[in-house]
Amino acid sequence: MSSRWQNCWEAEPEIHILLKESETLEGAREKIINYIGSLDWTYRRDFDNIKSWDYILLKESVRCLQNIISPRNERLSDSSALNHLWEAARTGDSDVADDFIDEFEHFFKAVKGNSDVYPSKIMGDMESLDFNGYKGREAALIRSDFLDKMSEQMNKYLERYPTGLKAEIVEKRIANKKRILEALGATEDDWDDWKWQFRNVFKDEAGFEIIKKVIKLVPEQEKAIELAVKSNVPFGVTPHYLHLMDYEPSSFDFAVRRQVFPPLSYVENMKAHNGDRETAFDFMREHDTSPVDLVTRRYPKVAIIKPYDSCPQICVYCQRNWEITNPFMESAQASTEQIDKAIEWYAQHEHLMDVLVTGGDPLVMSNKLVERIVKGLSELKHIRSIRIATRIPITVPQRITEELCEIFSTYYEVGKQTLCMVTHFSHPYEVTLDTAAAIRRIKMHGLHVYNQQVFTFANSRRFETAALRIAIKQIGVDPYYTFNMKGKSEVEEYAVPVARILQERKEEARILPGIFRTDEPVFNVPFLGKNHLRAWQDHELIAVMPDGRRMYSFHPWEKNIDQVKPYLYTDVSIKSYLDKMEERGESSEEYNSIWYYY
Repeated sequence: MSSRWQNCWEAEPEIHILLKESETLEGAREKIINYIGSLDWTYRRDFDNIKSWDYILLKESVRCLQNIISPRNERLSDSSALNHLWEAARTGDSDVADDFIDEFEHFFKAVKGNSDVYPSKIMGDMESLDFNGYKGREAALIRSDFLDKMSEQMNKYLERYPTGLKAEIVEKRIANKKRILEALGATEDDWDDWKWQFRNVFKDEAGFEIIKKVIKLVPEQEKAIELAVKSNVPFGVTPHYLHLMDYEPSSFDFAVRRQVFPPLSYVENMKAHNGDRETAFDFMREHDTSPVDLVTRRYPKVAIIKPYDSCPQICVYCQRNWEITNPFMESAQASTEQIDKAIEWYAQHEHLMDVLVTGGDPLVMSNKLVERIVKGLSELKHIRSIRIATRIPITVPQRITEELCEIFSTYYEVGKQTLCMVTHFSHPYEVTLDTAAAIRRIKMHGLHVYNQQVFTFANSRRFETAALRIAIKQIGVDPYYTFNMKGKSEVEEYAVPVARILQERKEEARILPGIFRTDEPVFNVPFLGKNHLRAWQDHELIAVMPDGRRMYSFHPWEKNIDQVKPYLYTDVSIKSYLDKMEERGESSEEYNSIWYYY
């Protein structure tokens, strides 16, 4: 037996024996199906005692193992995990990655009631208490003391993620701003002018040289940016956003830098597809859901309109990297004729009730054009809600002027039609005094502001997203969606296992008060739309591939309404994710329960 399998087989010696003694793969399948089924029923029939919390993990792991070894799911995934397990048990090894072995070690621990979940590493040295042994005020005081300790432990994590509202961060950014203004020969008045911010976006070779003067770049980032600007791969950073970055790369600004500074692998991939980006990277199949220019529709009651095809700042993992242009290119702006035709399409479809104005970023457009679109949509009696999707409050908060807010408030008619803003904070470090002031201006005009966070490797540490929820809620932004990273191969470095977003929701967000965790974790299924990740009815684990990646079947929103096929998605492996977290200085032990989220 290869030594790398030892922990796996020791976790479940009975399964090892059953596999080893099976003469054929189908014989092994029947034995394992019968064994894990009887194991589950042993506890369901109360023939053996197991703690309720261990049983929850056992029954979930049994369900997933039954899925994984089923012939149907082997056909769908074109892979047989059981065959690799059988081969390893019989011959000592199989052609699989260590990531695969780690997956099954944890499956086997769970079915034996020996998971690594308890005691939870995130709770430090806190001891679990049996509160049922106490009554009345004594019980209440003991429980309250326990909750104080839990909160104190949580605060140790939250303190790792400061916002730009903290005095020491404010001072640091004053110095950052000064360096940028000196490099551009500009003044404080210039800084506060959103048109100046737009004119001075760092998007070409000259801008790249200024970035290098203002902050230090790691060699790979420098090489990647240089290649991007020379190869016409969309790239751009606003002066405001650049001043959020520390002079030296740090754990504080890691997510901020990763937002806009692309990995070399991404640039090389984009460069290789410069001629066919539109077909190569359209992950969401927007070509197949666009009934007319500028419009995308996946749902019965809502459709999006994209009047502007770029942003002042380019997010590396942008869903629409297949169509986004460099900042402020003339071709990014849709013609008024196209816009009017799109609005006319909405007029003809009276069953729609909600419009998302997105892009690119629509707030790059002039006030006149913004008003033309909002006014045109507001005049349609069947449209009950208009949403403006933008990252401008984070990238150029100076753009959120009184004049712009007054335009929005003009078309917010109580009882008839709401108008709100949906933005994209990704990290607490993006929250600044200027951004808080911009949000306040929006709110003072009666508009609600919601946030859609993209959950990436850069912001997925323990309680990092919890810290973001607290930060944005304090400035008047409501958490709305947490998006699991798209399965786009060119940005796989940003991807996080589905299990991690489920873990975050159950273990970190759950500790927050309800109003701080009102967002919904979702996976955007190509062509079909959003899948609610915490609803087990909406997805299932069907395979573990030889490289250790889990394969999921995501069920469409139409499930139980219409006959639509599910979408098969191969995730990044949990082990590779934890290895990368270790490289960042995280202890993988603090994430141990990740293996038991399916």
